[in-house]
Amino acid sequence: MTEPNHKASAEDQAAAGSLHGVGGDGASKASASAKVVPNYTLKFTLVGHTKAVSSVKFSPDGQWLASSASDKTVKVWGAFDGKFERTVSGHKLGISDVAWSHDSKYLVTASDDKTLKIWEAATGKGLKTLRGHTNFVFCCNFNPQSNLVVSGSFDESVRLWDVKTGKCIRTLPAHSDPVSAVHFNRDGTLIVSSSYDGLCRIWDTASGQCLKTLVDDENPPVSFVKFSPNGKYILTGTLDNTLKLWDYSKAKVGAHTHTHTRVQGS
Repeated sequence: MTEPNHKASAEDQAAAGSLHGVGGDGASKASASAKVVPNYTLKFTLVGHTKAVSSVKFSPDGQWLASSASDKTVKVWGAFDGKFERTVSGHKLGISDVAWSHDSKYLVTASDDKTLKIWEAATGKGLKTLRGHTNFVFCCNFNPQSNLVVSGSFDESVRLWDVKTGKCIRTLPAHSDPVSAVHFNRDGTLIVSSSYDGLCRIWDTASGQCLKTLVDDENPPVSFVKFSPNGKYILTGTLDNTLKLWDYSKAKVGAHTHTHTRVQGS
């Protein structure tokens, strides 16, 4: 792992160490932890959707859980008791993603009907329909201020939307294949997008300028991307079963793991 110029926080070191699993005490600790079987206990099974569930997100205040599905609906559940609260419906086709505003008051959904919708979480009331994408909308997220929404689509573009007006304020010709994930950094000044074209791109939110492209030597399709909570790193998941942690200021891989395997039914 290349040492960064700045002094990494304990949180950063722990994150990188758990992914890297090599060097010094990290190797022994990783080896020891690999032998420990987590004692997870199933708490709730939430039943209600009638087709495949596409996304599940906790609300930022920790009170609620929102799930989206191919049945064209979002369902809201109590996070502490698993109690079903309400169904949010209005899309014409299946929903691929759902995201909460940072005050937990609103939801945004991305659908195969080529639209996004903004909803009032407490009532399920539809507030805005965001139109502009020309193919399935695959991913979405609010910025930390919750006045903007970013979306990615099978039309290979990233769009930025004004929450108050529902208007598209910027279209980024981001990729050469479907966009798989979009995410704002901690202060909303940057957007990262990933795609099946094998690239991750970092964008300036204010100008729409592409600031940096992260690309691996083997260029596997990227299925997911996200900024770290401290904003210093980017985590990617790729279709070759690999996770990579990038120091995006240097555009170098700081750590990686290649341990996921396909699970097949008997």
